[in-house]
Amino acid sequence: MKEVSEEQIRKAVKDRYGNIARGSSKGCCDDETQANNSDCCGSADNITAPLLMYDKEAFQMGYSSEDLTSVPEGANLNLGCGNPGAIAALQPGETVLDLGSGAGFDSFLAANKVGPEGRVIGVDMTPDMISKAEENAEKGAYPNVEFRLGEIEDLPVEDNIVDVILSNCVINLSPDKLSVFKEAYRVLKIGGRLAISDIVATADIPEEYKQDLALYSACVSGALLITDLENILVEAGFKDIQIQPKDKSSEFIQKWDEDIPLEEFLQSASIEARK
Repeated sequence: MKEVSEEQIRKAVKDRYGNIARGSSKGCCDDETQANNSDCCGSADNITAPLLMYDKEAFQMGYSSEDLTSVPEGANLNLGCGNPGAIAALQPGETVLDLGSGAGFDSFLAANKVGPEGRVIGVDMTPDMISKAEENAEKGAYPNVEFRLGEIEDLPVEDNIVDVILSNCVINLSPDKLSVFKEAYRVLKIGGRLAISDIVATADIPEEYKQDLALYSACVSGALLITDLENILVEAGFKDIQIQPKDKSSEFIQKWDEDIPLEEFLQSASIEARK
């Protein structure tokens, strides 16, 4: 089986999430699964309708009804796999960086917590997502949030300025995770911290899935085993590393593909570390 290249992976990810931003694709599930499953993450209703109090998918990921109603309509595309803000312990006045900020959902929640004296920078590689996030920021009047176009392996952010880095189901999409974490280390202040929700592998992912670009861009094929992820974080310089898989995440992961038992080798996890 021919191995897919980093360039192919980046293009597949960029194309998929550009389509999502434009409303022509629906996220982590394939089209056939979504057509048959109204609970699938990133469903059309969740992209186009107002944020609803009974958004079961978001509740499963750890968001509250207050979270869902405190951000601009259209900011939550249901593309995450957890709630990184729940483990971030954000404080007023802090500077926050959101890796793979999408339409801005977690960035806006962070802005609410750090307040007007704080600052949030969202970075995304997809121009359409940046445009969507900027529209949402204007709609919600968030002067302390800015969005920058760039890749998380080469952040358009200065050294040593960030207190907290958030990311929600994005780093698994990178074909060069060591560069991602080295960049995260570079931009963090001494004592700065990671608060990440992402997909991890709890067993070896079958090789046929690893070489499937559609599955890679759907948050499946790029997931790392926990030990491999820990090793990368150590190599990047981080300490106080904690990676906690969430058993309950199987409830939504198993809906991502009706034909593949993803819950047998994938879980969502909270990832924390400190510079």
